[in-house]
Amino acid sequence: MKSDSSNTNRQSGRCACEKAALGNGKAVSRRDFVRTAGSALAGLTIVPRYVLGGPRHTSPSETIQIAGAGVGGIGHAHLGGISQQAGAKIVALCDVDDVYAERTYKRFSQAKRYRDYREMLDAEGDKIDAVYCGTPDHTHHVISLAAIKKGKHVCCVKPLTLTIQEGRILAKAARQAGVATQVTASANTSDPACRLCEMIWDGAIGDVREAHVWSNRPLWPQGMLRPPGKDPIPNTLDWDLWIGPAAMRPFVAEWRDGDLALRQVKASKRPRRAVYHPWNFRGWWDFGTGALGDMGCHHFNIPKRALKLGHPVNISATSTRVMPESAPLASIVTWEFPAREGMPPLKAVWYDGGLKPPRPSELEPGRDLPQSAVLYVGDKGKMLDRRIIPESKMKTYTQPPKTLQRRGGTWSEWFEAMRGGQSAACRFNWASPLTEIVLLGNIAIRTGKRIDWDGENMRITNDRDANKYIKEPYHNDWSLEV
Repeated sequence: MKSDSSNTNRQSGRCACEKAALGNGKAVSRRDFVRTAGSALAGLTIVPRYVLGGPRHTSPSETIQIAGAGVGGIGHAHLGGISQQAGAKIVALCDVDDVYAERTYKRFSQAKRYRDYREMLDAEGDKIDAVYCGTPDHTHHVISLAAIKKGKHVCCVKPLTLTIQEGRILAKAARQAGVATQVTASANTSDPACRLCEMIWDGAIGDVREAHVWSNRPLWPQGMLRPPGKDPIPNTLDWDLWIGPAAMRPFVAEWRDGDLALRQVKASKRPRRAVYHPWNFRGWWDFGTGALGDMGCHHFNIPKRALKLGHPVNISATSTRVMPESAPLASIVTWEFPAREGMPPLKAVWYDGGLKPPRPSELEPGRDLPQSAVLYVGDKGKMLDRRIIPESKMKTYTQPPKTLQRRGGTWSEWFEAMRGGQSAACRFNWASPLTEIVLLGNIAIRTGKRIDWDGENMRITNDRDANKYIKEPYHNDWSLEV
């Protein structure tokens, strides 16, 4: 099984683990081997192929047993994709809402059902190899960390965490445990993504000085005040578990007629009247990360690779009115990145809520900017996603050789890593700093100030009060460390 540790560490520990697992001469199961090896060398989860039956043989013990937590929303589609991987089996499902999860329960009718992920992890024990987490943002950390501490491989929906500190804890825990991890940001290893990287590194538009990134989100209410009153909690929903480590608040089922948020709901492509659950958690700071946190991990994943982005040095933002508890209706966020790896300083700008950058003069007459895209501005030209503009310049450009490995995508990369192959491109070590970029943007939005960022020491240096958003308190007897 795949380790996030270095190849050197894996090879140096193999003999000790094999001796511990096989030294008594008795046949051992795959899970017995992994458990024994783990006690012999913490963090090692490689299983030698001879234990599994040979380089070409797929034995029953090679089936990857997967549990899902948060399966009613995007988890339904994601688990469908996961289940189509060779050797995958969905064996346990967990959701706090019986009604919302019903279609997934029916799809995987043989899987055991739970409401509390902690009960699922305890009950399933060595019967599962991996955990998928598809819950709202505020519970990604506690679920993923609990799974890692049980020695399980983890795939988490984006954004990885609600706060920066949570992300760093998860990345460290995954490294130490040696588990294979993945986050569902848009792949930066696809052919289009690799082609863009190769073009930028080839100097297709010269040194890139600016990147403008925009999204058609939000598709859910933002800019809201907390609604008054409370509604009866359905017996099919565990509200306390849904709230988890966030501050407790009354359950309110739907926006009432006349609420401003209801106008956004009716205008949405995915209209849901729910105040918090299902779907509409994203606009609340306690549970989600707004349009930037939700879609920024998708749209920044390829630029992060192509432009070799590390820590920004400062971040500023402007937006519609910022409410105490919810993300704004629209925002523009700017990050300044220093020179890095032969690349000049970069200004990256994010737009949401229907906002876009100024239309480039290079676009042909009648051609508009798409609803979501990335515009790269270089010394010698501009690229809209992976196409130089105008199109006439693209047609005369000689494409560089394909030097980057094209990979299969989110699920296949995760499964490859779990089977001891190459790590997933968006493993937690990568996804944590990716998520930090968007979370820093949200801090700039919430403070309304430019913030100076010391990434190495995880602190904002020019506004002490703003550091409270790096680590937010846990409530209801929940613990950050699990």
